[in-house]
Amino acid sequence: MTETRRRTTTLFTPRTPRIAAARKLHRRRDRDDSRRFLAEGPQAVAEALGAPGTVIELFGTPEALHRYATLGRAASDAGITVSEADDEALAALCETVQPQGIVALCHHTDVTLAKAFASGPKLVAALAEIRDPGNAGTVLRTADAAGAGAVVFAGDAVDPYNGKCVRATAGSLFHVDVVRGPDPVEVVRAAQAAGLTVFAATGYGDSDLDGLADSGALTLRTMWMFGSEAHGLSDAVLEAADRRVKVPMHGRAESLNLAAAAAVCLYASARALRNL
Repeated sequence: MTETRRRTTTLFTPRTPRIAAARKLHRRRDRDDSRRFLAEGPQAVAEALGAPGTVIELFGTPEALHRYATLGRAASDAGITVSEADDEALAALCETVQPQGIVALCHHTDVTLAKAFASGPKLVAALAEIRDPGNAGTVLRTADAAGAGAVVFAGDAVDPYNGKCVRATAGSLFHVDVVRGPDPVEVVRAAQAAGLTVFAATGYGDSDLDGLADSGALTLRTMWMFGSEAHGLSDAVLEAADRRVKVPMHGRAESLNLAAAAAVCLYASARALRNL
């Protein structure tokens, strides 16, 4: 079947049933019930298409599908329906102020905690009770860049398929194993059982990141636990972790925000693991 035949012959509108159904995925309840979500923009769509079996349908305006013709061809070659929609329909699917005219309807990609650890990752990031989607997505993107094999959204954390979170990952959502929902202490214990050393990032740690790097401790297979900026990690998580680690402050700043602290910790581990 050719690309032309796979595409709709008339433009979808906001009232088209498939657009109306996809629009409901802005709500977490509907994402959870259907195990589907939307990936907006050419970067996210390209990375989603690079994960076989993830994309269900590709929506785009005629102009966007012409501009990003390689994405439309890739979808068609993979047997994915490419549906043309008018500007109003695409705007209904997008959450950005200036949508880029192309959106992928995707299956959830998360895996179980057991499956994520079974692959033997050397580096894992876990986000405990983190509610801010921009921060969470940025940490996931950073973890991917640092070579982490998995990112765990533990406890009552933000939905990784939240539109803002998906955009903040810049496609990294489709590169690493994502785990949702386990209790943070359960995550710590499962990681330790899988042979990972658990470092809990906290401003009140009894270990110093520079000291860990100098001692060679960062060459161990590691899971970093990060808590919310407002509340940090719970006492139970701090107690369960192998080490409680602070990032040294060499200047006058009181602290780093979550995304910056995560980047410092993850890249310190990445450098140590790379030199093995």
